Amino acid sequence: MSEATKQAASENVIAFQGVPGAYSDMACRAAYPEMTTLSCASFEDTFAAVTSGRARYAMIPIENSSAGRVADIHHLLPGSGLHIIGEHFQKVEHQLLAPKGATMDSVQTVHSHVQALSQCREYARREGLTPVTHADTAGAAKEVAELGDPSRAAIASALAGEIYGLQVLDANVQDIPHNTTRFIIMAEEPIDPPHDGTPVITTFVFRVRSVPAALYKALGGFATNGVNITKLESYIIDGSFTVAQFYADIEGHPEDRMVRLALEELSFFSREVKILGVYPANDFRGTENGDD
Repeated sequence: MSEATKQAASENVIAFQGVPGAYSDMACRAAYPEMTTLSCASFEDTFAAVTSGRARYAMIPIENSSAGRVADIHHLLPGSGLHIIGEHFQKVEHQLLAPKGATMDSVQTVHSHVQALSQCREYARREGLTPVTHADTAGAAKEVAELGDPSRAAIASALAGEIYGLQVLDANVQDIPHNTTRFIIMAEEPIDPPHDGTPVITTFVFRVRSVPAALYKALGGFATNGVNITKLESYIIDGSFTVAQFYADIEGHPEDRMVRLALEELSFFSREVKILGVYPANDFRGTENGDD
């Protein structure tokens, strides 16, 4: 295969973390149905698939409406070498999957990713199922299928059930009805979305200076300039628990006058500000509870 052919093939590939049938796989198929999905063992491998040219995009889960942020991802994003170019909201409908012949009476343990188990905690308690943590939902389904033990079930997607030949013992077992995961789409090159009033999200990380009320002062510019912060989280980046990095999403384009002034004020009170991406806001943000 020539280099040109390889490059053309990789342009039609989107990478995700997990095994086939994972919710990230479903998100890839929903957002880019014309692309081929590439399974990767870790988030680092997913980023590397893009930087090495094996994939055009990476689909990365960032947070869930019921379980909160995805562990470790905020630490990895700034050093990934990639840029956020879009976002996708995937409704998560968990299925209780088990080998053929298993029943609700025979199942004793339920296997899944810690996030999925968290999203179905009340259901598992109500049904008397003992949770067992796995690296990902589809991987749990795959192992349950391979073992063929009627006492073991998995919480995963309907797609995982189809791929690994499991039956659905119970459908939609998530504890809250509007269970949605937000994904970000990443690429090697940033995009420059139209600066024409179309809703845009700007994502960045920053560290404030070590002075009293530094965070209050750093964020003051967003309040005085009327810029909406839709997400703000902190996490420790050193072993002394003294250096915190903040991850933020705001509404608006950096070229908007008010956003530019707010970012200038942020920079004055911060040691470092790094923009991870400027991209169109998904239409999901404009619907109540994500319903059309």
